[in-house]
Parts: sequence; C-alpha cells; structure tokens
Amino acid sequence: MMRRSIHQARQGTRSLSIAHPQLQWHPRALPVAAARLHSLPYRSGLTKRPELTDTLLRTGKPQARRFASSDSSAPLSKTPLYDLHLRHGGKMVPFGGVQHYFKGPGAQGLLEKLTPAGLASLPNHQSTLSTFLHPGTGGIVDDTVITRIGPEAFYVVTNAACRDKDLSYIGSSIDEWHSSNDGKVQWETLDGQGLIALQGPLSVEILEPLLEDAADANLKETFFGQSKFLKVRLLSGKLTQPLLVSRGGYTGEDGFEISVPADETEGVVNALLKTAGEDKLRLAGLGSRDSLRLEAGMCLYGHDLNDSTTPVEGGLSWVIGKDRRIGGGFNGAETVLRQLKPKKEGGGVDRRRIGLLVEGAPAREGAVIVSPEGEEIGKVTSGCPSPSLKKNIAMGYIKTGFNKAGTEVAVVVRGKNRKATVSKMPFLPSKYWKGGATPG
Repeated sequence: MMRRSIHQARQGTRSLSIAHPQLQWHPRALPVAAARLHSLPYRSGLTKRPELTDTLLRTGKPQARRFASSDSSAPLSKTPLYDLHLRHGGKMVPFGGVQHYFKGPGAQGLLEKLTPAGLASLPNHQSTLSTFLHPGTGGIVDDTVITRIGPEAFYVVTNAACRDKDLSYIGSSIDEWHSSNDGKVQWETLDGQGLIALQGPLSVEILEPLLEDAADANLKETFFGQSKFLKVRLLSGKLTQPLLVSRGGYTGEDGFEISVPADETEGVVNALLKTAGEDKLRLAGLGSRDSLRLEAGMCLYGHDLNDSTTPVEGGLSWVIGKDRRIGGGFNGAETVLRQLKPKKEGGGVDRRRIGLLVEGAPAREGAVIVSPEGEEIGKVTSGCPSPSLKKNIAMGYIKTGFNKAGTEVAVVVRGKNRKATVSKMPFLPSKYWKGGATPG
C-alpha cells in the first residue's frame, strides 16, 4: 500500500491515526488537554512533516524528569518505551505528562476550588478541559483534562513540564482544603502509568480488533470526551487489566488516549503496531505533534499559556462552567469573572490570543507583532509552517482591537516586517467523533 503523510491524510487522500506517549491536553485535549507527550522519538524539523503513514503512534509514561523549569542536575528517568523508541530510531528528549487520581467526598469541591470547571454537571466517564488557577490573579498554573470516573472520583492529566510546580500547588491546596473543609480528598500521582494516544480516522479500525469484546465496547457510540475501562489483547493472547480508554487527543483528529500500567505499556504499543501494520500505524514524535496541535489551534503550556495569562486572555472562556459564572468560588474568580464583563461595565482584557497567517519566512516564538503604523502590539507564542495548508501559521497575543479575524498586521522575522493576517482558529476543521458521518 502506498504510504501517505499525516497531512495528506488530513487533506482527504487517506485517513490517519496517531498515538502518542503522553497527553498534552491539549490537548486536548483532551479533550485534551492537555497534551502531554513523554520521552518521544523526535523526528527533526518542524518545517517538514515526517513521512508518517495513515496512523501515528506516540507513547510513554509520566515520571519525575528534568525540564526547563526543573533542577538541571536532576537525573532523567526513562519511560517504559525508552528502548522501543530507540529500536525504532527515535531521538529522545525530556518531555511528558502526569496522571492523577482525586478521590473522596471532597474531591469535587477541591477541583472546583482550583479550576473554573462545572463538575457538578459532569457525567460519569465524561471529560472536560480546564485550567488550574492562581488565587487572586486568575493566572493559569497549568492546563488539565479532568475526567469523572465515579461519584467521588476523578482522573486528571497535567503537564510534566509543570510537575514540580503542580505538585507543590496541589499539595498545599489540599492541606488548605482539609484545614477548613470536612470532605476529605485522597490524591494519588500515577508515576508508573503510561499514556498512549491513537489519533485519526483509522483509530477505531486499529483499536477495535484488540479489544476483549468489541461489540460490548461499542466504540461507535463512544463520543468525543467520553471514556471506558476496556481490556486489550496483547500479541501473546493475554488480556491486559482494564485500561481507561478516552476518546480525544491533542491533534484535532479523532482518536483515543489509553492509560496503561508500566508493565503493560510496551505490550499494548507492540500489539497496536503489529496488528495495524506500518502502512496504517507509525510512531510519531514531538515535531509532528507540534504542527498538528498548532493547526488545531491548541495551546501549549509554557508557550501559549503561563502563570500570568488568564483563561479570558487565552481565549479559553469556554472552560468556565455556566454555574461557575454565577456562583464563582474558584481561584481568581474575582479577576476572571470581571474580565468576562463588557468593557463599558469595567470588564474586558487588554490582549487576546489569536491565530496568524504569515507571508514569507515562518514566525517563531518571540517574534514581535506590529501594526501597519509600526506600533508593537503583540508577540508570537508558537509558529511553524503548516504542511496541510502549505502556509506559515502562528499563534500569539495581540492588543485588543487588533484581534478581529482579517485584520492585517506584520510580524518581525529576521529583522524584516512580514505581512500577516489575523485568523480564526482552528486553522483546520476539527474531526472529533460526535456521531453522524463515519470519522474521516
């Protein structure tokens, strides 16, 4: 069978699926979310999409690792798939995601204190993208995907690049919660857990044959944001323990993210690769992940979001639950809810996250955005050539008033002003499975 790239698949020549090592929500993610990838094989270059077939696989496990925000002297940990990636010619880089369980009578209340998510109405085995917020400022500590897995139980994925900060933030928040609330919270960080993402229109076709009971799993009726515990058959014929399989991903495509114990992670990946064959499924690294998530208009924490950015500035007002807009009660509510109000009522923000189409050389993170009169009005936070659109795309923050789609601006690239146009995001339509026509 003729091999196709993921972007050829996006353009309709064939279908694609991608699997990745850690959910980066997100993400979206997640849902996203959050996507977080961990110790992925990195195929060099964001200016050219690697020649991947119809399915891409990214895999790994969240562990204590060194990141730009961490102690550079700390030793790196290896994921369960480290050797597998090397056998496939992957180059390893420090990256990842962290998975958590929050359980107990106070779990929902705690998470609703730390995030603006409306969890009271979140159904069982449904996920939502959200943000951990700082008190007072409403700045984003990290983006996250929250999945309800029981009346008093939640599965949460965060960025490993924020691991130390997140663990400190969550730990101190739980201590504070217990000092003033009766509802106890049990918090578990799943340091030995792998997270595999299988993305694209062939995802069902590839995953379904490996399930213990495909008819009972009923993936066709498992929609974007929903999850199930399912057993996967390994190449040995042995069944895994029940794995949390969530429909979503950090690419804008249809797909699944599978949470797997460390001792079964490589077996699940090998079963997927072997059963699908390399004309349908291939490993993918951070280069492909980054261009995919940018085409889908998804943020990457530490670049497009940070501690000083609020959900409203970041174009994430939709993560604020309807009931939370009335009752508040979450960290930074006094700031975030004020920003939601019209400017004439003292609300609004000074900057907005926007997409850009850039002529000439691609604009990278840090590039200055200027008005036609030469005034500095913003900065690029992510940028790369889009293999699907054959155009240079970017994301960034711009002064309010210049954020309307179609507004002409310029981006300073290599000392020269390059013409750019503000664009709506996502740059490409999302293909999440919500029922209706067959995915792809």
